[in-house]
Amino acid sequence: MFNNIKLCLHHILPKKWLTELAAWGASRHGGWLTKLAIDIFIWIYKVDMSEACISDTASYHTFNEFFVRPLKNDARLVNSDADLIVLPADGVISQLGRIKGNQIFQAKGHYYTLEALLAGQEKMVAQFSNGNFVTIYLAPRDYHRVHMPCNGILRQMIYVPGTLYSVNPLTVRNIQNLFARNERIICSFDTNIGPMVQILVGATIVGSIETIWTGTITPPHEDAIKCWNYPAVDNKSAIVLLKGQEMGRFKLGSTVINLFAPGRVQLTETLEAESKTILGRPLAVVLPQTSTVAIVND
Repeated sequence: MFNNIKLCLHHILPKKWLTELAAWGASRHGGWLTKLAIDIFIWIYKVDMSEACISDTASYHTFNEFFVRPLKNDARLVNSDADLIVLPADGVISQLGRIKGNQIFQAKGHYYTLEALLAGQEKMVAQFSNGNFVTIYLAPRDYHRVHMPCNGILRQMIYVPGTLYSVNPLTVRNIQNLFARNERIICSFDTNIGPMVQILVGATIVGSIETIWTGTITPPHEDAIKCWNYPAVDNKSAIVLLKGQEMGRFKLGSTVINLFAPGRVQLTETLEAESKTILGRPLAVVLPQTSTVAIVND
């Protein structure tokens, strides 16, 4: 009964207005009020500040600074095995597995399509049909910087407008096509295992989505799809990101979706829905390939 009330309220609340209000508040320099808000948040969500580069909450001038706090260098060790793809973020597995044709599993009784998720980008849809996916939910207590699961060359970024439904487990189980309806940033990479997509999904109260090459993308929350193209590896302006390197961040929690082409990786058998994820630990094993894209760490 209580869950039904929460879902009903979620449908009728002004999600965009609430998100913009939260973004405004989280960016304010509030002095002792900011510190109090951070301390209460840490207490409620049991945030482990021993991992943070700066553990003193008085040192954060805004709530956003706290929320995207960097971790100590040894807090997350990225598995360097070239035959392993690593987890891109701390969080919890929402779902993972094989993309069945163009159908991606959201939750029991709910699927959504590659066409919907990828905003009808036909070439991209063809690349990932029958491939593999992983959806990771970042809860409020988690580290909110998103990193690369493998070496990659950024080729395209697409902003897709949408609603701002919450992406917590309750809404994922009950709102159809949730990830394909929400605002999102689609980042497409050339990699040693073929094409790979990393999608940053917006949600209620997510004040900002950023990438390291562009900075803040949202807000503003646009009404039209926007697309940016980037050069290949042989161009001096190419954006090359290495395995484990930060690629983006959320100011307040959300979801990351990764897509892999068919026959390229085998997802780690120990991972399943509701598995805890730790940045840098194994996500998948690279399968034998007939062609590669060379990415060299100088």
